[in-house]
Amino acid sequence: MRSGLQWFWSKVASYAVKFGVVGLIGMVIDVGLFNLLRLGVFGTDHFFQGPLGAKILSVSVAIAFNWVGSRYWTFRQHRRRNFVRELLEYVLVSIGGMVVALACLGVSHYILGFDNLVADNIATNVVGLGLGTIFRFTLFRFWVYGHHRSDGIHAASKLEEAETALFEEPVAESEQVPVIEGER
Repeated sequence: MRSGLQWFWSKVASYAVKFGVVGLIGMVIDVGLFNLLRLGVFGTDHFFQGPLGAKILSVSVAIAFNWVGSRYWTFRQHRRRNFVRELLEYVLVSIGGMVVALACLGVSHYILGFDNLVADNIATNVVGLGLGTIFRFTLFRFWVYGHHRSDGIHAASKLEEAETALFEEPVAESEQVPVIEGER
């Protein structure tokens, strides 16, 4: 039973917790900037004061923060050597999550007629964020930072280790140092 819990923690839960912490900070950035823009703090009568413009800008700023947090903390063992490709894939997935939030906001604001600030926040920052988070976590964990990616830093270090082992002479059993249980 314990090994099953250890597997679950190492393969899913630890990433989910770190993803949640980075996401929470990103959410504060997103929600804060969204509301500041909607309230007209940065000026009025421009695209970014409207609900969709404010959401596009606030999510874009949060995406930049979240990529750094995901790359260097949440998925640091699976980050990619080709960071430009990683960033493009990350942005693509993030835009997918933003589309989910924008769709919830658009339906609520323009189709259902819930056009006040509270309704906009519920539609985009509760419903849209919840659905978008599930979408993003799944694709980040198993595609962008998937352990199977051959250009990942972790995978590359294992490959280098294996290549080095090919050229080393095998150690005879009599020369091997015994491993004492508990010292691993």
